[in-house]
Amino acid sequence: MKNKLFFLLLSLAVFLFPLISKAEAQKIALDSTAIEYGLPSSQLIEAIMAKPKEKSLDLTWQIKDDALIAYKERNYTLAIAYREASLAKDGESNKDEYAWESIKDIAFDQSEFEVKDLKENTSYLFRIGINDGSEIHWSDINTAKTGESWGLFNFLILVGSLALFLYGMKVMSDGLQQAAGSKLRNLLGSITSNPFKGVLTGFGITALIQSSSITTVMTVSFVNAGLMTLKQSAGVIMGANIGTTFTAWIIDIFGFKVDISPYTLIMLAIGLPLMFMRGSRAKGLANTVIGFAFLFMGLSFLKDAVPVLGPESALVQFFISINNTPIIGLLIFVIFGALLTVIIQSSSGTIALTMALMANGVIPFEVGAAMVLGENIGTTVTAELAASVGNVYAKRTARIHSTFNVVGVLCVLLVFPFFLKGVSFLTELIDGGNPMLNPGEHGSAGLAVLHSAFNLANVFVMIWFIPSLVKFAERTVKPRDKQDERFQLDFIGKGPMSTPNLSILEAKKEIAKFGKITGKMSEFARELLFGEDKKRNRELIERIIKYEEITDKVEVEVANYLNTISSGNLSKDLAVRIRGMNSTTNDLERIGDIFYQIAKGVERKNENKINFTAQQEERLREMFDLLDEAFAIMCENLNKHIADVTLDEAKKIEDKINRKRDEIRREYYDSLSNNGDVNIESGILYNNMFASLERIGDHIINVTEAVVGKV
Repeated sequence: MKNKLFFLLLSLAVFLFPLISKAEAQKIALDSTAIEYGLPSSQLIEAIMAKPKEKSLDLTWQIKDDALIAYKERNYTLAIAYREASLAKDGESNKDEYAWESIKDIAFDQSEFEVKDLKENTSYLFRIGINDGSEIHWSDINTAKTGESWGLFNFLILVGSLALFLYGMKVMSDGLQQAAGSKLRNLLGSITSNPFKGVLTGFGITALIQSSSITTVMTVSFVNAGLMTLKQSAGVIMGANIGTTFTAWIIDIFGFKVDISPYTLIMLAIGLPLMFMRGSRAKGLANTVIGFAFLFMGLSFLKDAVPVLGPESALVQFFISINNTPIIGLLIFVIFGALLTVIIQSSSGTIALTMALMANGVIPFEVGAAMVLGENIGTTVTAELAASVGNVYAKRTARIHSTFNVVGVLCVLLVFPFFLKGVSFLTELIDGGNPMLNPGEHGSAGLAVLHSAFNLANVFVMIWFIPSLVKFAERTVKPRDKQDERFQLDFIGKGPMSTPNLSILEAKKEIAKFGKITGKMSEFARELLFGEDKKRNRELIERIIKYEEITDKVEVEVANYLNTISSGNLSKDLAVRIRGMNSTTNDLERIGDIFYQIAKGVERKNENKINFTAQQEERLREMFDLLDEAFAIMCENLNKHIADVTLDEAKKIEDKINRKRDEIRREYYDSLSNNGDVNIESGILYNNMFASLERIGDHIINVTEAVVGKV
């Protein structure tokens, strides 16, 4: 009996040995490969990630290359196990297979799998394993949470994320301007007639301050101030369009390639102490760092707020169906991108949103590309709307910007398929992948390449047509009525510019124009006083009356504008300049009042047929000649840079006016005592006349003193 039992056990051992040895050999092979890497077998699976979707998880992973080749030949497979995190009990072993749901027989070379039919907005544990036929070698346990149905709450989160991104962009841009101080304005003001230098300047400034709108505003202010021609401004605008593409690269690299969200709190910790430092540059640097942190916090929230949709999603299928109609679909997405930019009021924000939609599989690359082209049109609509309340220079500058972008987009749309192939080729060289085949991974880089390629190509072509762009802008944007009697502000819009320095520049030019208006009143008063044509005299009186009304209105408008600027944080120098400008407008308005009084006096003289003697008329002409010199010096000083203004010439002419007044007064009183036949009424009017002209001289010297800060 014992012999039979022995032979039976021996037979079973001989039969089972090949099976046991095969399984053991496979396990040894698996472990030997793992030992070769210095890792346990469970760590041969790496880069395990999970993208949340509505009631599902999209799992991705990688297997080390050598292991992939070796194990695929042995017909190994992969497995996935998952369970609700809330169901795990304390002390329960993760190896208890009954507690996990599993999916087996996944091809070994597969690197992603969507686990479906899960609960909404629920945390799950999951792991991935290598099945060698007898045992599954599991990876470490990972955690992920499924998505939820997208509704109003999610939409508000999306809007809030975008708002945080845009706020960060604004704070960062303002901080960079504040830190740079006057260097940016000096750089922009040094542009010559060379359009290529203008392009480089526009690119550099926009890439630095991350706002093409600010660069455009600065450009308009310099055109208004007469420091730059419209032709020069066209080059700067083209450069600004290239500079704004730098933002897309920042978003791509730090938003989608490199995760810097863990460092944003560190940035805030660095930026906050700088906020309490006294220096304006330190505060500018603080705003830059804090704005940068907010920008990427918003971008991180934005990526999570955009729903992750699969190919079967109704929204994705909608975009695909429209995209399948070549011409109509292309135009629809271009218009959609333009409208989105007008709504958001930021091309950078729209591009960030487009990249997020593409990364989460909502739109294909072709749709995103068309939207980016539309965003280039949408940003010009924003500029046109902003310029609609501005002066003729602002409108023409916006028109050049619009024409440049619209013509460029239309040209690209004509060769859109070829343009996409070129963008795909460049993206493969730069990012190592085709955005059209893999938009989720390489789409953001593809859009950055497309944005840069479009604007570079557009500038390269359109820079040769700058004179034509300028002529088109001048023909399509007509100046307002040039009649002097019509009240208008040519250099001040409805509100202050983005920075006090730029606003001051606008107000300075308006005040300089105000000075010319009072100079014209002097010309009218001289002609009225010595003219004999009654019809012409009536016209001159009407013009002086209208000019006096204009001076009243200009004083109020400029004062309101300066008051708005003063409501912000100002440096000591700016505060002094604003005080001087308010004093200047007050003196110029008083000059207008005095000329009005002179005109009424001449009107009364003519009505009463009062005549001056030849000597009196000669003396009044001499006073007007001196006033003309004083007005010329005053207007020159109003247009000069404050550092170039001196009081010497202004004081010399003021002394001449005072001496001439004293000379006329002595002569007048001598004539009264020596000649009893003098017409008293005529003498009183004559005395008032030269005294009024001397008072005008006092206000003129006050203007120059206010310019240099002596108020």
